[in-house]
Amino acid sequence: MRRKQVILIISFLLFSSTMWAQEKLVLGLEDAKQHAIQFNKTIENSSLAIKKSQEQLRETIAAGLPQVNATADYNNALGAEISIQFDPSAPPSSIPINPTSTFNMRVSQLIFSANYFIGVQTSKLYEQLMQATQLKTEEEIVSQVVVTYYTVLISEQSLQILHANVDNLQEIYNKTKPMVEFGMMEKVELDQLSVQLNSLINSLKSAERQLELSKNMLRYQLGVSANTELELTDALEKFIQQGALTNNQQDYFNIGDNLDYQLKVAQGDIQQKQLNMQKANYLPTLSGYYSYTYKILKPRFDMQPKNMMGLQMSIPIFSSGERRSKVRQAKIDLETYQNEKQLLEDQLELQYNQLVFNLKTAQENYENQSKNVEVSREVIKQYRQKFDHGMISSLELTTADNNYLQAESAYLQATMQVLQAQNELDKIKGKLLENFQK
Repeated sequence: MRRKQVILIISFLLFSSTMWAQEKLVLGLEDAKQHAIQFNKTIENSSLAIKKSQEQLRETIAAGLPQVNATADYNNALGAEISIQFDPSAPPSSIPINPTSTFNMRVSQLIFSANYFIGVQTSKLYEQLMQATQLKTEEEIVSQVVVTYYTVLISEQSLQILHANVDNLQEIYNKTKPMVEFGMMEKVELDQLSVQLNSLINSLKSAERQLELSKNMLRYQLGVSANTELELTDALEKFIQQGALTNNQQDYFNIGDNLDYQLKVAQGDIQQKQLNMQKANYLPTLSGYYSYTYKILKPRFDMQPKNMMGLQMSIPIFSSGERRSKVRQAKIDLETYQNEKQLLEDQLELQYNQLVFNLKTAQENYENQSKNVEVSREVIKQYRQKFDHGMISSLELTTADNNYLQAESAYLQATMQVLQAQNELDKIKGKLLENFQK
């Protein structure tokens, strides 16, 4: 008896630990976007890149601030002597080399360097570029989350349709079987229903796997573990209302809101600074220093002063055309960038017009498929009633059932096409992150 109690307690603890270990996320679409921005690893790496660029900026600034370095040394000649002979007729004099030890501290300060000032400005622009890159990364991840969220909803609805169809067909099969046994219907009718039922069950299993695959993809994008249970609270109907789909269609396209364009502009600013930096190589560099030296172990003969100040100027004079070639290359790179920027502007304008066209086409297809699926639902309802009353054969019923499922599938595909087209249009207009940049 006691052994059974121990087993029950252990089983309860194991079951409880399993339940506690499995997390659950209840998410609307906006919640999913926010969760991905906070926990997606790719976005996290972009944040780390920004922190690194900030440290690189501090490093660049520090290079032009006072630098203090100290050295200490100890020298021992191991009893060696210096032999000096002032008179050829006299024997040479020997001077022992005593051990020496020196402490030196040097303070240096950059006074003027055009490359330094331009380098600081470039580092600031690089930090801004990393911030723009992070926004672009967030936009890509959010766009993926939106599409996957829609895919999960579509998969769940498809699964519900298949479940209902399997249940209805199973009920019809169960009613038909006794009629075949009593000779009221031919066995071929039952066989046809069995084939259709098995086909639907296979489709149901495939839909279940597809749903789990979509949820796994969403888990990955959200940055959660594979064991996390997901519950999506937004209904598909919320996103397929005609008003919500057409609100943004006629908006003016401001290319400055597009994140790809913002990235290109940031790259151009850095490209201009690169040209300025090459031009700055023609200018001199000036720095100053102060040095203090203290002899811990002094030699007998010492002429080195303790304190020393000085200025050092580096003046570029002649480089056999190297600096000129670098300036010309930087100008070519800047001109290439300007052409690429113009190409991007043209591409975005064309892409926007195409996406508006795609959305309009998808909406028209969605409206047609909505009408078709309503008709198909009514038809299959009537066919099932006729079959129950023996007015049609099972072959006619299975044909109508296949047509109904095809109509439902086409409707869901049309729904997904509309949602994807709307998502792409929001993406090119820079609207996917508008709720998260405040």
